Amino acid sequence: MNKKVEARIMDALTTVIDPELRVDIVNLGLINGVDINTTGDVTINMTLTTMGCPLISVLEEMIDEALKILPEVKSTRVELTWEPAWEIDRMSRYAKMALGL
Repeated sequence: MNKKVEARIMDALTTVIDPELRVDIVNLGLINGVDINTTGDVTINMTLTTMGCPLISVLEEMIDEALKILPEVKSTRVELTWEPAWEIDRMSRYAKMALGL
């Protein structure tokens, strides 16, 4: 994938704020990877802080809204994975400070 497009996608994902923790999903370390094919279909591989998180549909909608402003993106799909499991160490320094950790 084009590194500039990947960077633009990751930048757009920083606008997706976890409703419970009030920190964006990138700084929380929830994004495992991003893939975009030649037709503009984006797959976001992500994990959640806890299994069975009731907010996944809300987050999927927020991700779709954040990415549809990019001209390269035609569709988005969120692929949840639990490997590797999310840990506090995945959070950025900014997220840790915002959460008082």
